[in-house]
Amino acid sequence: MSIHFTGREIMDVAVGIETSGAAFYDEVAVGANEAKTAAMFRKLADREREHARTFQSMLGAAGDYVNLEPGEEYDTYLNSLVASAVFKNEGSARQAARKAASETEALDIGIRAEKDSILFYSAIQGLVRREDADIVKRIIKEEQSHLAQLSEVLKRGKALRKGKEQP
Repeated sequence: MSIHFTGREIMDVAVGIETSGAAFYDEVAVGANEAKTAAMFRKLADREREHARTFQSMLGAAGDYVNLEPGEEYDTYLNSLVASAVFKNEGSARQAARKAASETEALDIGIRAEKDSILFYSAIQGLVRREDADIVKRIIKEEQSHLAQLSEVLKRGKALRKGKEQP
C-alpha cells in the first residue's frame, strides 16, 4: 500500500525542516567562540526562518495538490528522507547544537542538515504546483549556498588548526 503526500503535508514538512534549522543555528550562535562565527550562524538562522515563511505562504495554495505518478517507490523514498532528517523538530535541533562538542562538530551537523534539505527539496520539486516549483528551486539554491558557506568555514578552521600544529 502506497502512502501519498498531499501538497499541505509536503509544505508542512518543509516548514518543519526550516524551523528546526533556524533553531539549530540560533543555538549554535549562542555558544559560538567568535563574534564573526556567531554572526554567520545568526544569518543562517534568519535565512531558514525566511524559507519557513515562504513555505507557509505556499501552504494555502498547496491544498491537497500532489502529483501521484511517482508511485509507491517514490513515496517510500520521500518517507525515508523525512524519517532520516538530522533534526526531527526544533527541540532535537537545539539539543544537537548543545551536544556538539565543538564548533567543528556543529558545522558538520549543519552540513548534514543542509544536504538533507537539498535532497528533500529536490525530491519534492516535481510534486508541487508548477508555479511553486521555481520557488522550491530558489530555496534549493540558497540551501546549496548555505552548504558551501558551512563547508568553507569548516575547511578554513581545519587549515588553521593544521597550521597551528606545525612546528
